[in-house]
Amino acid sequence: MAKEVTGTTWTVYDSDTLTQAEIYGQVLCDLGDVHPEIVGLSADLANSTKIGNFGKKYPDRFFNVGIAEQNLFGMAAGLARSGMLPFVSTMAAFTTMRAGEQVRTDICYQNLNVKIIATHGGTSFGPAGSTHHCTEDIAITRAFPNMTVIVPADGIETANAVKACINHDGPVYIRIGRGFEPAYYTDENYGFEIGKAVEIRKGTDLTIIAAGVTVLQAAEAARILKETDGLSIRVLNMHTIKPLDEAAILRAVEETRRIITFEDHNVLGGLGSAVADVIAASGKGCAFEKVGIPDCFCIVGYPEDLYAHYGLDANSITEKVREVMGRDFEEDEDWEDEV
Repeated sequence: MAKEVTGTTWTVYDSDTLTQAEIYGQVLCDLGDVHPEIVGLSADLANSTKIGNFGKKYPDRFFNVGIAEQNLFGMAAGLARSGMLPFVSTMAAFTTMRAGEQVRTDICYQNLNVKIIATHGGTSFGPAGSTHHCTEDIAITRAFPNMTVIVPADGIETANAVKACINHDGPVYIRIGRGFEPAYYTDENYGFEIGKAVEIRKGTDLTIIAAGVTVLQAAEAARILKETDGLSIRVLNMHTIKPLDEAAILRAVEETRRIITFEDHNVLGGLGSAVADVIAASGKGCAFEKVGIPDCFCIVGYPEDLYAHYGLDANSITEKVREVMGRDFEEDEDWEDEV
């Protein structure tokens, strides 16, 4: 039985000076004070992923396996079987592709209580090129049975996700960026709950569903559209991709009839595909589009340039909303003919 998470020394005021990974590192140290069963593991990336902070504070509970990611997750599985609570950190690309078999078979197959904090997700390490981009990880991890998949919007939400996953049985994959992503939230107390979307802006004309770095951009686009076009745009922060908040999606279908998803991930298999599955299964029609990285390897560049290039910044989101608002579709309330 997991212990109740008590207050941590990290505060929201740190979000202006600390990256997502640094906040995660501090929160994990605080949790280690009250959870002696927590152990940390790294594959020679302790400094880059910030789990090294935990290693400095608890050297006897920290293991660096070297550049051997497959061993990293195999060891985490063994520690979990021994009653420990492993937190594992390495880059998202290495987690889901180099060690994908171990994550699937050693951890998910046994439904082990391993918490994976995968850094440098999406195009956040844009200048490093295709080997370090990770735009397939959501598709991979949400296909693993027993896996919970969380994509925090910023450092504050990362702190909430890390604290929440302590009391969530089974494997959890938390995807964060490289660390230079701007903050959206100013307070921890906005109602974070695993599996429940957060409505950060109410609206009746169209719903934007976002996760990760696109949450801030979507909120800004909704503000612009309200001021310039008089549009009422609902924005959902779908921080948990699995289990997905299907009820929030279906409310959006019924109440706004237009939905667009935005994600720093391949359009195949990620947030957009998950939302599309819910809409298709409901038998209810709406104007729908998913925006993300097309089915290609990303170009190399700074993240902010890549977001603009692939239509994920506030200006691009604004234009996409205007485009979808101009589409014609049957707006009657009779759903029977659409099943």
